[in-house]
Amino acid sequence: MKVTRLIGLAICLAAPAAGVAQAEKVLKGKEITESVLIDALTPEETVRTRSIKIMREGDKPLPPPKPASASLLITFETNSAELTPKARQSLDVVGRALKSDKLTEFKFSIEGHADPRGGEEYNLHLSQARAESVVNYLAEQHQIERDRLKPVGKGISEPLNTARPDAPENRRVTIKTVVE
Repeated sequence: MKVTRLIGLAICLAAPAAGVAQAEKVLKGKEITESVLIDALTPEETVRTRSIKIMREGDKPLPPPKPASASLLITFETNSAELTPKARQSLDVVGRALKSDKLTEFKFSIEGHADPRGGEEYNLHLSQARAESVVNYLAEQHQIERDRLKPVGKGISEPLNTARPDAPENRRVTIKTVVE
């Protein structure tokens, strides 16, 4: 019997929640659009000015802005890096978004994540293979230049839902805009 994983798009937000590393809104079906992806993956423009910042002793500087990213809950067969038809449909939207004028100048890190079932080393290899499957699909089916896409296996190192380690959101592919 084949088991598939849930599919959806989660845009990571900064607000933490109990048991979840980052709060997220899961988009499904018609909510997954090119415009949502373009907005999520377009980095905020930073303006450099010549200014003096006056800080009191003990004040902490503001952290740098969070990188632009979108987490996709991509479907794979259990213990497989082969994309399902539903995963391909979602990646078709991603491919069109990455070819948009707003994103053509950027490179992206394609990070594969896994839940802890199967062991740490196995999941590291599986998450790398899944990230490579996504890169291969985007390059072959949407002609996205491979030098714009870097597959990275994260294994079980960055779960979104720490309260439920086997939760679907822990098995995902995250696309991060690389700003050089």
